[in-house]
Amino acid sequence: MSEKTYTSEAGHWYTRAGQPCYTVTGKNGKERNTTLRDARTKDLVPSVTTIMKVAAAPGLERWKQQQVLLAAMTLPRKDGETEDDYLDRIMEDSRETGKKAAEEGTRIHAAVQMGFEGKSYGDEYAAYVDAVEKAVAKHFGKHEWICEKSFGHPLGYGGKCDMYAVSIEGNYGVIIDIKTKEFGPDDDVQGFDEHMMQLAAYRMGLLMPKARCANVFVSRNNPGVVKIVEWAAEDLEKGWKMFTRLLDFWQIKNDHR
Repeated sequence: MSEKTYTSEAGHWYTRAGQPCYTVTGKNGKERNTTLRDARTKDLVPSVTTIMKVAAAPGLERWKQQQVLLAAMTLPRKDGETEDDYLDRIMEDSRETGKKAAEEGTRIHAAVQMGFEGKSYGDEYAAYVDAVEKAVAKHFGKHEWICEKSFGHPLGYGGKCDMYAVSIEGNYGVIIDIKTKEFGPDDDVQGFDEHMMQLAAYRMGLLMPKARCANVFVSRNNPGVVKIVEWAAEDLEKGWKMFTRLLDFWQIKNDHR
């Protein structure tokens, strides 16, 4: 895989011009993650996903609860182990499962984007990349896709879009966000409110207020299985209203406008 690092925008900061500012150099001369205090000093804006974290994400929380339950079912209590130690071990095991899933998801995500950029990504991810390319072409037609585009919005937020295509032959462009999860070919894959809000915020941030928006779900456990969920215009309008309300709340709560 290429040396380029592909990262989620979660917890990230941007300049008002849209340049990523994920890390800063501390007083000790070492690089560290950017904090809210840094953002106030440097006039940075939070990412879309940072804003959305102020609201509940039922789908994610349910998945986390399932991982805890699965860990509890597969980890017997050790002789003499206290209840607190046992519970801590269950929680640690469930977090490790989530970490591994996230790491594999990041690798798949990176390979897909590298495929669209015409870069080498490794044979082990070929099935994922080929399936996404075919599904996207079938759903949206042939476009020249631009990957990893960051932006800053005047309302005070920023972000980085996975993929988008500009207006072609009279339409308003397409914006895509890639998600990885475990599902099979016959599973009913649906998007959640946070997906809708994220894409609504992206299309406004990219100055593409009428763009078609979709989540491309890529199965981690079934290479080659892809589901596309395109959001209706009315859903995206609702998502934008929801997002801006969360943005107001976040800015007031954190004294950062």
